[in-house]
Amino acid sequence: MRERLVIAFVALAVGIIALYGIPRAYMVADLVQSSEQRRVVRLADFLAVLMTEREAGNEVTEEFLEPLLVEGERVTFTAADGRVVTAGVDPEPDDITATAELADGGTVEFSRSSEVIGERVQEALMPVVVIGVGLLLASAIVGVLLAGRLSDPFVRLAGTARELGRGRLSPPGDDLRIPEARAIDQALRTSAATLEDRIRREHEFAANASHQLRTPITALRLELEDLTLWKETTPEQRDQLEHAIQEIDRLSDAIGHLLDLARGGTPGADDWLPVDELLEDAADRWSAHADELDRTIEVVTTSELADAAAPAPAGQILDVLIHNALQHGRGDVTVSASTASAYVTVRVADEGERPIGNTVFQRTPGRSTNGGEGIGLALAAELAEALGGHLLLDSAPTTTFSLILPREQELTTG
Repeated sequence: MRERLVIAFVALAVGIIALYGIPRAYMVADLVQSSEQRRVVRLADFLAVLMTEREAGNEVTEEFLEPLLVEGERVTFTAADGRVVTAGVDPEPDDITATAELADGGTVEFSRSSEVIGERVQEALMPVVVIGVGLLLASAIVGVLLAGRLSDPFVRLAGTARELGRGRLSPPGDDLRIPEARAIDQALRTSAATLEDRIRREHEFAANASHQLRTPITALRLELEDLTLWKETTPEQRDQLEHAIQEIDRLSDAIGHLLDLARGGTPGADDWLPVDELLEDAADRWSAHADELDRTIEVVTTSELADAAAPAPAGQILDVLIHNALQHGRGDVTVSASTASAYVTVRVADEGERPIGNTVFQRTPGRSTNGGEGIGLALAAELAEALGGHLLLDSAPTTTFSLILPREQELTTG
């Protein structure tokens, strides 16, 4: 901004100087030309009088004429009897010339060199040029100072905006003298206050929702544990109840992870699980639902995954991807993984046609009721980013999601 202000100010000064200086230069040049023309005429008349007086007693010679001339001048005396006497420089086409007649019929022709006149014009124009250059330098200095003064409040506003972007929603106030800058600063601070209040409300809502959900979940878990201890409970029912307790525990963990994510944390980032175990557990959780749809979930693992681990919350992302494949995809579902350097890539694919674009990761109200993917994929993508990874839609013809996660090279046992 500062550079643009300096350029604009200097350009304005150049325009003003040009509008003043160019006409002024023409006026000065024309004035010098007119003055020299009048001077040549006066000198021609003066020499005519002088020649008349000289002819009365002595003959006009070149030696007589030379002392009367200065540099760049020329005089030609033509006597009544036709005699011609010349002194001075050689004539040029652009010279200024004036002719005066003598009473006895002779003539005197006086001329001044165009080069001399040009030098006089340059001397007359020099003050105009010096003034123009001085004004240009002064405008550049004033432009730099003024640009710094005008841009400084906006530079400080940019710093305030950066502070807001870093999450500091109550930056220290600035004394801005420019009304527009004060208005922008006030708007930024008003928006920051609104954002801070909204974020506080969202955090409170997440904490309240977590608390309100965990209370009935804990009560439900206790009741299910109590049912497993009844003598009337058959072994098959006890297995189902224990499986339900595991799902309740997983739901409680998911609530805690979502609360950490809402607070800007990285939920479960310090917990690592073997990649093949993550894939198998996710497939087991959704196998019953796949059987109801007469579809299968195939897990493809390789030996390279034996010593690879990924963040434990990745299981929640796999749940979203597998559910999305069963709910909106077609055919069998394949869950596979591969490793590369410090990352592991998990792919969940079905045989359905690939969606167009990456809008499936955007939170669009009403999509879940219109056959879309709803909020699940958007939440999964945000959780992947929080874990230091990335969730993307492959360019394969069929629907294939790739989950890229940081990899722990070796698992700690014991």
